[in-house]
Amino acid sequence: MATSILEKKRIPPGPAESFDLNMTEESFEKIETLIADYGDICRFTSPSRKGDGYLINHPDYIKHVLLKNHQNYIKGVGFDRIKMLLGNGIIVSDGPFWRRQRRMMQPSFNRKVTGQLSGLIQRCNLDLLQHWEKLAEKEEVINLSEVSSELALDIVLRALFSDDLDIMVEKHGGNPFSILTEDPARDMKLVLKFRELGKLLLELIQWRREEKPERFDFLAMFMDSRDKETGEAMTDRELLDELMTMIIAGHETSAITLNWVWYFLAKFPEVEAKVHTEVDDADYKGVPDFKDLDQLTYVKQVVEEALRYYPPVWLFTRKSIEDDVIGDYFIPAGSDIFISPYYLHRNSKFWPDAETYDPERFSEHAIKQQHKQAYVPFSAGPRRCIGDFFATVEMQMHVGLMARHFRLENVSEQALELEPEINMRSKHAIMMKLKKR
Repeated sequence: MATSILEKKRIPPGPAESFDLNMTEESFEKIETLIADYGDICRFTSPSRKGDGYLINHPDYIKHVLLKNHQNYIKGVGFDRIKMLLGNGIIVSDGPFWRRQRRMMQPSFNRKVTGQLSGLIQRCNLDLLQHWEKLAEKEEVINLSEVSSELALDIVLRALFSDDLDIMVEKHGGNPFSILTEDPARDMKLVLKFRELGKLLLELIQWRREEKPERFDFLAMFMDSRDKETGEAMTDRELLDELMTMIIAGHETSAITLNWVWYFLAKFPEVEAKVHTEVDDADYKGVPDFKDLDQLTYVKQVVEEALRYYPPVWLFTRKSIEDDVIGDYFIPAGSDIFISPYYLHRNSKFWPDAETYDPERFSEHAIKQQHKQAYVPFSAGPRRCIGDFFATVEMQMHVGLMARHFRLENVSEQALELEPEINMRSKHAIMMKLKKR
């Protein structure tokens, strides 16, 4: 079959005009039109890129690219912009170097380690709880988008550096990484500011190499890891790029999703009521521990449905190395493949009533009926997000604590608008009134 298609070179349908797809609002709207006009796969030409572009929106096609024939696909267009910010970490690296880094880092993200680090997540949420209790007494209004960003940043920094974060804060006269929460723009100015922070991280790496303090955090694990084939450790430069990657990726995805979780809880009282019943009936005291998360299955569904509805990474790409076949269509070498989790998660063939927010889609029974690759908020296959489990645990623990004590009421004056750039965010901050339950 594949040989026949390769010989016949059947080409997917597509528009006559030439255009580029990027992480922009214009492209976001264009993709919606392309899917409406051409369905699950279409081809288009680009005025600025050598190969043709192919937009795929069917889980079978996505399974082929990300899993079955993943070795034929490398990182595609759009990652140069991300590389300026993150360096050559595992999000942007490719080939043997990426495989080496992934192998060395993967053990740091298993269930056991996440459980051991969960105390840091508890600590960050308890600090926030105390703050919220004071604000809730007067039903103060909070900038939820800002609060979610600050919490997620605090958690990822503590997980990376544990108490050494306090040393950096004291030395710097404040949290040097707060630029990520204070400046929501992701432009060249931020890139330059963020890369400048690499000096602080290199100093910390060097200090740890010399002093060898006892630490249990991601940096310690990354420094201790060795390549199984060569026995080599990561260089300072490699460590720096992975730390930069973890700070940005680990912070942004969780922050954006928590923003949406509280937005949906405020919007749908019936969902909020189920969350309240679950957290109230659970037998943990204070912040749920890692072992308590099996009592928060509906909270997890709420998070998963938020990730379906508004996946933080709404568009990503791959590039074909050699000729290939996707479905019944010929894909030549050098083609750019575009995958949009946002629109895939709205494919009515796999998500009935897709525009409705419904956490029951992720009940144990419903999950068994799903096509696994119809849901890819963290991508899929060997390049699936390395921190997806940690992020889910982090959000479960947060909601499991805060929903016991507070209700959030949306008082935003501006209507919800999406900002589909590198990540899918709300264009305007979501303002919430804190109320004690």
